[in-house]
Amino acid sequence: MDRNSAGISGKYARSNKDYNQPNDHTASSRHGRYRHCTVRQWDNPRRSTSGRNEFYRSSGRCSFQYLQYRSVNPTQDFNALIKQEIMAGLVSKSNRFGHSYDGRNHSQYASSIKKYTSAAKRPLNQAEQGQLLRLLQNFTATRSWSWRSLSTTLHSLTSAGVFTPHRPMYEFVRHTQAALLSTLLAATIFKCNQKPEASDIDAQGIANLLWAMAKLVDNRQKRTPELKEAVAALLPQVNVQTTNFKPQETANLLWAIAKLVDNGQYRTPGLNKAVAALLPHVNAQKDRFNAQGIANLLWAMAKLVSNGQEWTSGLNEALAALLPQVNTQKAHFKPQEVANLLWAMAKLVDNGQERTPEFKKAVSALLPRVNVQTANFNPQEIANLLWAMAKLVDNGQKQTPEFNEAVAALLPHMNAQRDQFNAQGIANLLWAMTKLVDNGQEWIPGLSEAVAALLPQVNAQKANFNPQEIANLLWAMAKQVDNGLEQTPELKEAVAALLILVNVQKANFKSQEIASLLWAMAKLVDNGQEQTPELNEAVAILLPQVNAQKDQFITQNIAILLWAMAKLLDNGHERTSGLKEAVAALLPNVNVQTANFKPQEIANLLWAMAKLVDNGQERTPGLNDAVTALLHQVNAQKDQFTPQHIANLLWATAKLGELVELNVVTSTFESLVRRISKNPQLSQQAILMSIWGVMVCCARLSLDSNANNNVLEKHMDDLFNRLKNTFPDNEEDQRIIAIAASWLGRAYPVIPHYETIISKPQSDFRNQLQSCIPSLKIEEEKSLNSLPPVDLLLPDHKMVIEVQGPSHYLSGDFNTRNGSTLLKIALLQKAGFEVIEIPVNQLCNQDSIKRCLDHIKTRVDTPPKGHGSGSFKRGWTDEAYVTADKRWQPSDHGYVYGYFSKMNF
Repeated sequence: MDRNSAGISGKYARSNKDYNQPNDHTASSRHGRYRHCTVRQWDNPRRSTSGRNEFYRSSGRCSFQYLQYRSVNPTQDFNALIKQEIMAGLVSKSNRFGHSYDGRNHSQYASSIKKYTSAAKRPLNQAEQGQLLRLLQNFTATRSWSWRSLSTTLHSLTSAGVFTPHRPMYEFVRHTQAALLSTLLAATIFKCNQKPEASDIDAQGIANLLWAMAKLVDNRQKRTPELKEAVAALLPQVNVQTTNFKPQETANLLWAIAKLVDNGQYRTPGLNKAVAALLPHVNAQKDRFNAQGIANLLWAMAKLVSNGQEWTSGLNEALAALLPQVNTQKAHFKPQEVANLLWAMAKLVDNGQERTPEFKKAVSALLPRVNVQTANFNPQEIANLLWAMAKLVDNGQKQTPEFNEAVAALLPHMNAQRDQFNAQGIANLLWAMTKLVDNGQEWIPGLSEAVAALLPQVNAQKANFNPQEIANLLWAMAKQVDNGLEQTPELKEAVAALLILVNVQKANFKSQEIASLLWAMAKLVDNGQEQTPELNEAVAILLPQVNAQKDQFITQNIAILLWAMAKLLDNGHERTSGLKEAVAALLPNVNVQTANFKPQEIANLLWAMAKLVDNGQERTPGLNDAVTALLHQVNAQKDQFTPQHIANLLWATAKLGELVELNVVTSTFESLVRRISKNPQLSQQAILMSIWGVMVCCARLSLDSNANNNVLEKHMDDLFNRLKNTFPDNEEDQRIIAIAASWLGRAYPVIPHYETIISKPQSDFRNQLQSCIPSLKIEEEKSLNSLPPVDLLLPDHKMVIEVQGPSHYLSGDFNTRNGSTLLKIALLQKAGFEVIEIPVNQLCNQDSIKRCLDHIKTRVDTPPKGHGSGSFKRGWTDEAYVTADKRWQPSDHGYVYGYFSKMNF
């Protein structure tokens, strides 16, 4: 959220009741008006400054005093404010009384400036500020000033916008602001460090000064050492004066502390003590806060919590006391307060606040106010409201009719004000609309139009997005595309503009943002985004950051990152050294964090592991340990997986083939398959994935002579029956159904098409076999019924020879067969064929080739005694395995080898 997005400083015209102006010490029978409270005016009688022997009288009413007794005409009164004789009078008064001068006239002049801006309902513009600062070059605060003069001056000048940095800023403006501010801060520090008996510090002044300092940093004034020291000096005074703060001052103090923390103030022991001292007074004064005070307090607590404030009993009690007041005061909240309150509710619940009945009532009371006040919300408030509603829904808020009406009411106004949103507003709005859709919001016309209206603004504002906003925007666009939004030219332009910014901001992304960005790019690519040089460069830039920040990723980020890298590889991204190092950096964290992964993350991680291995990931100890640890969690959390999770788990476990021990596979499958075989919510895609996974498990059991697969075949039969009369257009889906029908002995009217490719190792070996046995009938790339083509078929002997390239094994190790290979062998055996597997690395020298040929000749000459499978990979040669020539590529024949799930986060 924007640092300026909430709180009492959100809009100048609406801040007219934020602050109590401090009263003077001097008793008087006459009263004037500061901004919105009564302030005693100084009379002319003699007085003695405490600790001084010199007496003096105030001069007669001068032009700045005259301003306080007449209505404000903006042009005339500003000109009256910048008359040279005003400053001459102030300098003369200060010089005349020297160390006895208490700053009263200076503070009255500062109050006059504030009175002018209050009447104009805006702070000083840049031109007015420049003219005024020329006059204020000789305006100097000293240690002799009274506490009230000091606090009134700093508060009034800050409120009027005297210290607001404008762009461009002239050097004399910067210099005058810094000099004036320095004298005020130095005097404040001096006052705070005085002994109690010599101090005139009061509660109202503390509140006004901390408010002013919070406002300074919120208006982009630098947090200079002097300003930090002044804040540090004031915070202990909050503790001292706690019992004297009025409700409005309590609200303003907590707002100020929250603003300071949000702008980089450390949560020091002094600050924590100040917060702890104020919170009980919120509870004690709960019935005395007005609508604005309630809004400011809830905003402040939400900001503090989002910046690391602990959920202490004092905080919980303060919140519990305030929430019912929202309902009580609901009719009095202004548009800004409605927006700030809903933002605060969303922030609180996002940081662990329980959705209590009082919390729900408060949200329900505010939603109708959105509809009533819709025409009065400014762009920033619209962005904050939609962000808040999306965040509330993401944390369990029901999309009630009142909720939907509020969203529908805001969207046209968002569209109408699309040119007025700043960079953060655009990012928050696109994120919010994406979240709403992701949580069930329909693509109503107003929503589609709103997204279409904002996309061109992404390009227009691209130079102003910070790292978090870049990450959120790319996440939002990837999600929208994944939820059915068309990839229009405007969307593509927005994505292209953001990808370039990833490079620009590469050193500034946090761990969460790195994970979101890589997820977004993987998701966009998976939905048809072209892998442009900009996208590839953005991926390459982010991958080293994964390694650098590996210890900072939470469990969700680890799962997202491995999913994204697997998905990128699956869509043709090169296995660069950066990607390999990123995967290697994350795998140990999977093992360490295993117990903390949620069911969806476990399913996604196993899917990612299977995909990574399928795309060449080496079988390192880290990978083996991660897979073993995750499968253990599958059994531990088996009752918590959704049908889609189960389908993904079945697919991934099957794909990993012999990497997973058979007893682990069977125990995992039996517990999971029972839960989905008759589940009515299972999608066709999930059914296909599940059938393929169960078939592989049955294949492994059938290859083990001591195993029984009747139970799993029964579940496979149940799943297959749910595909009855299903004739998908997708060839891969046709193949999986045809193969399942073949396994179960069912008819399937569609004969799948398989591409046939004859590899060089296969062709060479066929020729050598034919030369060795000239009379042998050999057929190549022969499809048997609905099964994928076999490499070499010896029809007269019902024998199949499979020349197995690296892709038939996990990580190409020529030792651990993957699920696709196991399924094909089992299917051929089930059809009555003897299968001989020859790893291609056994065909690299004449001696090993001769042994292969001799074995086949022996098998051909031996009358068949039953059908089985033989392999040259174990025990049939005394030589170490020889790595196959990289030019020899395996021939994968379709879906049995490559049925991949559309895994979604």
